[in-house]
Amino acid sequence: MAMETGLIFHPYMRPGRTARQTFEWGVQSSVAADKAGFTSMMISEHASQIWENIPNPELIMAAAALQTKNIHFAPMAHILPHQHPTKLAMMVGWLSQILEGRYFMGIGAGAYPLASYMHGIRGDDQKTENLNRMVRESLDIMEKIWKREPFFYEGEFWSAGFPEEEPAETEEDEQHKLANYSPWNGAFPEFAVTGFSYNSPSMKLAGERNFKPVSIYSGLDALKKHWEVYSEANIKAGYTPNRARHAVSQTVFVADTDAEAKKEVMEGPIGYCFDRYLIPIWRRFGMMDGFAKDAGIDPLKADLEFLVDNVFVVGSPDTVVEKLNALFEKCGGWGTLQIESHDYYDDPAPWFHSLELAAKEVAPRIKLPDQQRAPEGADA
Repeated sequence: MAMETGLIFHPYMRPGRTARQTFEWGVQSSVAADKAGFTSMMISEHASQIWENIPNPELIMAAAALQTKNIHFAPMAHILPHQHPTKLAMMVGWLSQILEGRYFMGIGAGAYPLASYMHGIRGDDQKTENLNRMVRESLDIMEKIWKREPFFYEGEFWSAGFPEEEPAETEEDEQHKLANYSPWNGAFPEFAVTGFSYNSPSMKLAGERNFKPVSIYSGLDALKKHWEVYSEANIKAGYTPNRARHAVSQTVFVADTDAEAKKEVMEGPIGYCFDRYLIPIWRRFGMMDGFAKDAGIDPLKADLEFLVDNVFVVGSPDTVVEKLNALFEKCGGWGTLQIESHDYYDDPAPWFHSLELAAKEVAPRIKLPDQQRAPEGADA
């Protein structure tokens, strides 16, 4: 079994793009990824950053549902402290039904203080421990709603309930039953959580609840730590960690030659985004520290070309395979490469070609962790 490819749509649309353009690019990207053979597309929920402006990821998923066949979708992530859990449970359940099961649910506590402030969360309430308590309470309420059993709950942050319903005894009674907003086939969706920082508390939550772990790549040490924390919590909770469930989000661009790939990244939309937005953000969050440590340089010297040559996975299919296999050897590997999307709205051809090469000429040559050390000549 080979590594899978997924897309993560933040969406990194340059300032000045309209909501309509962002929406169109999201749907176009989902269709292209589905045709290329990608297994998943994660769509961010961000309310405050102009480069990452998608307050309603479920709208793109719903539109894409009718134009795709195989790809699975997830919000990555619904920020649980920002929404009432009953409303979110109903929305998620219905969307899961629309997608007929091609849905899993990314959850998060929120990374941007301004977005939390906009939702009435400020000061000490923005501390990590408080937001994490909100996440856990929200999850508990959502699961109760999906079970459709009578309850009323008054919690620390929300009150919610599900009414007791009398059995339908006549045909007229049937016309007035409560709508069923449980997820597709009545099963809870798979949950996924992202880890960003070295000591991300999300990885412990993922392990404890057997959620899918998704690492935003921020250097080898952080990636190794994510798996260590996740697997330790997963084992302690009585589960068996499986690296095939681990997804890693990374900047990837594949072209026919190494020179073409580097030129496109340096001079195209990816380079434009990093120079103006992501490099300053990464410095603020300390991500450059991990990358610089891996390369043994001063973080202040980590510029775009350094990232292209030492951090991103950029090149021809052969080069990208070589780089990914080297990463697998160093960190133990993962199951899905979640490629970060960028703003190729004006000229999508190079980006869609990159996705095709990644799915068809790269991924089949990357073996999952338990296949890394198969004896020479053995069937993989």
